[in-house]
Amino acid sequence: MNSFSTSIETLKKNIESVIVGKSDVIELAIITLLSRGHLLIEDVPGVGKTSLAQALAQSIHLDFKRIQFTNDILPSDITGVSIFDPEDKIFHFKKGPLFANIVLADEINRSTPRTQSALLEAMNERQISVDNTTHVIDEPFMVIATQNPIESHGAYPLPESQMDRFMMYISMGYPSPEDERKLLTRPTSQRNSRQVQPVLQKQNILDLQQQAESVRMETILVDYILSIITATRNSRYLSLGVSPRGGLALQQAARARALVYGRDYCIPDDIKQLAVPVLCHRVIPESRHGTQKRRAEDTAAIITDIIDSVEIPV
Repeated sequence: MNSFSTSIETLKKNIESVIVGKSDVIELAIITLLSRGHLLIEDVPGVGKTSLAQALAQSIHLDFKRIQFTNDILPSDITGVSIFDPEDKIFHFKKGPLFANIVLADEINRSTPRTQSALLEAMNERQISVDNTTHVIDEPFMVIATQNPIESHGAYPLPESQMDRFMMYISMGYPSPEDERKLLTRPTSQRNSRQVQPVLQKQNILDLQQQAESVRMETILVDYILSIITATRNSRYLSLGVSPRGGLALQQAARARALVYGRDYCIPDDIKQLAVPVLCHRVIPESRHGTQKRRAEDTAAIITDIIDSVEIPV
């Protein structure tokens, strides 16, 4: 486990060289990657969402593509298109930007639901079907999507089916005054995520993902997850509880967190610390009034209360 822990710590420190004061967010991004998940970040512009995605890809020497979602982008613009070759008299498939190891889906809720849904097969099945032909996406594959607060002009809310495909939902937030001072006083070259040098190779990440899947989780912790999931379904404050996919995601993420902390076994804290970012976007409060941003805050509070009410196994 020591070599794996060293690799993860090296990766984290490399990203922290450009993303100041957000070690907790960086840790969640790494956990999402190691558990083969996708990350959704909702926040205002300029807090480092794009830089985080770029720094993660640059640190691992992975293929990185950025897709700027707009209201006129088409599904074929992201998946690819078949082009007819008049010389060979056959169609050749030209891959779209989704065929990358890390894809930044920037301002995903600026696009129409039709284009948003084009991500579903790629995120869930890790393949894309075009003209009755299936094209497999190389591993590792991770989508980091950003969205604006729903109050923003021209934004389309993501449907529950798509929200459920993201392993975690987080917000970066503004840096503290001390961290922002460091950002303002550091050389310009140290702020550019494109200057980050790779410290790991693709195979290192594939090995870490495999190792995360082998982390031991005792039956009593599986029951702990089940108790949390069941409590969301029985809560009078929620009209929609966590789906079975959500329970599996929490289990995967907990295993990856244990690996990040240098353990080959899970503890209750792995589950407890990840419950909010993994579960809060998978539930709907009983009252649907108010904005989506308000809803996100409400669901986080409800999930926190549920966690506090469920007995922790010892």
